[in-house]
Amino acid sequence: MSDSALHIPGYTLHGPLGKGGMAEVHLATQQSLQRKVAIKILGKSENQEYIQRFIKEGHLVASLHHPSIITIYDIDQLADGRHYLAMEFLPGGDLARHKGELFAPQRALAIVRQIASGLTVVHDQGLVHRDVKPANILFRDDGTAVLTDFGVAKDLDLDSELTQFGIAVGSPAYSSPEQAQCQPLDARSDIYSLGVILLEMLTGSNPFRAGNYTQTVMNHVQLVPPPLPPALAGCQGLLDRMLAKQPTQRFYDCRELLAALDEVDLSDPDATRIGPAVAVSAAPQSALAKPAPAGKPAKPRKAWLPLLFTAVALVVSLTAGGLYWRQQLQITDLLTQAEQRLAAGQLVEPAQDSAEHYFRRVLELDPRSQEAQVGLQQVKVRRIAGFLELAEQRLAAGQLVEPADDSAEHYFHQALGLDSGHAGALDGLRRVLAARIAEQLERAEQSIAGQRLLLPENDSAVHYYRQILDWAPDNEQALAGLQRIAGLYREMASTAYRRGDFPTALAMIERGLQVQPDDAQLQAMHAEHQALVASARASRRTAVSRPAPRQEAPVAAPSTADNTANPIKRVWNNLFGN
Repeated sequence: MSDSALHIPGYTLHGPLGKGGMAEVHLATQQSLQRKVAIKILGKSENQEYIQRFIKEGHLVASLHHPSIITIYDIDQLADGRHYLAMEFLPGGDLARHKGELFAPQRALAIVRQIASGLTVVHDQGLVHRDVKPANILFRDDGTAVLTDFGVAKDLDLDSELTQFGIAVGSPAYSSPEQAQCQPLDARSDIYSLGVILLEMLTGSNPFRAGNYTQTVMNHVQLVPPPLPPALAGCQGLLDRMLAKQPTQRFYDCRELLAALDEVDLSDPDATRIGPAVAVSAAPQSALAKPAPAGKPAKPRKAWLPLLFTAVALVVSLTAGGLYWRQQLQITDLLTQAEQRLAAGQLVEPAQDSAEHYFRRVLELDPRSQEAQVGLQQVKVRRIAGFLELAEQRLAAGQLVEPADDSAEHYFHQALGLDSGHAGALDGLRRVLAARIAEQLERAEQSIAGQRLLLPENDSAVHYYRQILDWAPDNEQALAGLQRIAGLYREMASTAYRRGDFPTALAMIERGLQVQPDDAQLQAMHAEHQALVASARASRRTAVSRPAPRQEAPVAAPSTADNTANPIKRVWNNLFGN
């Protein structure tokens, strides 16, 4: 429904912000206070459970007061009976918009801290959010993270009605193992979901997300997430506890989590290292001057030897330090070159003057360089984003698989070459397949309309349906299409029988069997036709071998009873009745 058709007393509506399965959200101005608000309007529904959940969400969130929990201003009904919530408008967008991006560790931990602090209030009220995910984390102008969408929040003391029937509530990519298995939940389930978000912010990907719901659920239950890179080792212990498969091994509650966040040390023990330490200690006095043999006067000690050793040590140290500083200057220059190429979009080309080239040069000099590792990850993320953008453009233009190196399928595969589990690319390939199937279904219908059922070989309805089944063996529309064509051949065979055209009838039966070899009706028609032909031939052979009797008078026309003795007529009657 357009905003011009909506009227909410006390509010001026400006435009839609988004739409979900149950509700739509509009931007509006609350006239009394002249402030921007987001109005969430429940869709028309006869389902009282949805309506009650919506109202409950409004009352629930209104009872929670925390800077990281969205503020509810009003709850009421429209003139048409639909309910709405007026809530705080958050212009900073949601965390899901930053999917694939690498966050600085300090920023990622700050977001987790803010959301964990808000969840403390939620859990203290005896509630569990159940759907902590990036799309439900919004940002104010000042960057504060805010938790929203409490539509599936549930009292901890009550089992979810949905869970009783084996239905998991929440988003699979961020669900805890116990949530994915429809088990009772508590605050530790929300902590797990927040841990998945932290992992995604630190590494740029969610390793649990798979191409389908079942595999995603199994990954949460079984998959051990990959360890963090060395530069993020300070977060490893925190993340391990948040993502523990067993709830008992996680933080007991968000207060314990917040305390652990205070203990995270992001300092790099190598950060304070100025250069390699080269120490050459002066030899002990006893080693520099041996005592004179007994009876002989001791030779005077060479006092300049300690000074010589000290000078050598100093030269070696200065030389090593000079080499180190020259290397650091070279690394700084390479990083500058890499960042410039990254800003200019020169990700991998030209091969010797690209962001990737310079970041790899840095790693050759310092394999532990965090800046180079993060830079390469940024190159990868931007390349994937570029491939996905090209793929979407080709998909919209109908260039599904051709040209081979400039099609939607090609670019989605390029993205998967960089990240084999990338959800966006996998979903894109599914959409390409769906579009190809739709094209073939349309061509099949055109062929049926043009009576091109089985022939020509490369432009017939059967050809297009079988092509679909090559891509998707269980496609119901293609399977039904082949059954439909087999039915058309049965009808044509019956029509040929009715007009006495037995050769055409047989040809139609055989074509139908080419389409659907296991069609029981066509098999029966073919067997009876073969029996009919064999019987007719036998009758003819009998008539030829037996001499005709001499007739003295004209023979009367055969009666209807005589016709039934004709084997062809008999089979006709068996097939179609008198």
